[in-house]
Amino acid sequence: MPTPINICLWFDHQAEEAAQYYTTIFKDSRIGRVSRYGEAGQEIHGKPPGSVMTVEFELNGMHFTALNGGPLFQFNEAISLQVMCDTQAEVDHYWAHLSAGGAPEAQQCGWLKDRYGLSWQIVPKVLTEMLHDADHARSERVMAALMHMQKLDIATLQRAFDQA
Repeated sequence: MPTPINICLWFDHQAEEAAQYYTTIFKDSRIGRVSRYGEAGQEIHGKPPGSVMTVEFELNGMHFTALNGGPLFQFNEAISLQVMCDTQAEVDHYWAHLSAGGAPEAQQCGWLKDRYGLSWQIVPKVLTEMLHDADHARSERVMAALMHMQKLDIATLQRAFDQA
């Protein structure tokens, strides 16, 4: 069996808060083990003994670790988490919850930043099929429509795809 790959998200001090927030948004999610800083290494990490170091959590069965590592590193757009959605209702749900309190301006093409600065892509599964269609003209029309959207709208993408 291959070794699983888990995602570790570095927070300043919001690891537990973020894990709790994310698990309220995604079904089939849960908080797992929480580890705390001790006396050892305090001269390096600077965290008070007993404060949260890591929180293990799952979102839709995918394993994450949230780490309170301090302000040294911050999230940027070089990495994002994709949420593949079956319906417009799912797109709307994830967009509304993950963008709440996030970056004041929505990003393009289904991208957003949440309240912790983490980038997400809220993507309808059908978009991938449309963009990989053998008919180049169809996929080009979808791409043109996509480039003018922030939150993705399946009906608009479908109209572009079906256009003769």
